[in-house]
Amino acid sequence: MARIAGVDLPNKHVNVALTYIYGIGRSSANSICKKTGVNPEVQLNALSQDDLAALRAFIDANYKIEGRLRTEIGLNIKRLMDIGCYRGLRHRKGLPVRGQRTRTNSRTRKGKRKTVAGKKI
Repeated sequence: MARIAGVDLPNKHVNVALTYIYGIGRSSANSICKKTGVNPEVQLNALSQDDLAALRAFIDANYKIEGRLRTEIGLNIKRLMDIGCYRGLRHRKGLPVRGQRTRTNSRTRKGKRKTVAGKKI
């Protein structure tokens, strides 16, 4: 099992295994394989130590991943909340940030339904 950026990667094709690193998706993984000269269709355990070292070095030099990326995203959200902009207020209230409707959907952001008693006549 290979370890890159503190993440144990499973024994899958290289371009799929790289997506287990936070901040690297399918297109980034394919471009990493292309630029380092690693065949993306090879299983991860079939790579030589030189190929793994090349992948590690390229990712460290060119991508912000894992902890650094999570920290930056968290600080960006905190900045929005501190300046009190609309997006920051939506983050603070735990509501959808990007204009989605909230009357019927948005259960992921709002959490489990809170039942409100009906009006007595």
